[in-house]
Amino acid sequence: MGRVVLNHSTHIEGLIPVLKKLALNKRIKIITPAIISRSRGKCTNLVIRISVKTINGYKAIARKGKTTQEVFISTDLSKDQLKNLLDHCSQS
Repeated sequence: MGRVVLNHSTHIEGLIPVLKKLALNKRIKIITPAIISRSRGKCTNLVIRISVKTINGYKAIARKGKTTQEVFISTDLSKDQLKNLLDHCSQS
């Protein structure tokens, strides 16, 4: 079971519960929400998409409204497996 690093005082609304569900998977090691920024477009629901591969896993981008937040996920899952797991955790 992985862990969610809560090193910021603010997060996108609804992001932490999804990340905690994701961390219950035994192949997820560490999830670290990072930089929050503003985006040009507007996304009504919380959307998390995989962005790029990193040394230990993947960087994901979470969006809701006009706010985006980087999320670093340390895992040995493939990109497709992680995407499916994220979709499952976001819906339930």
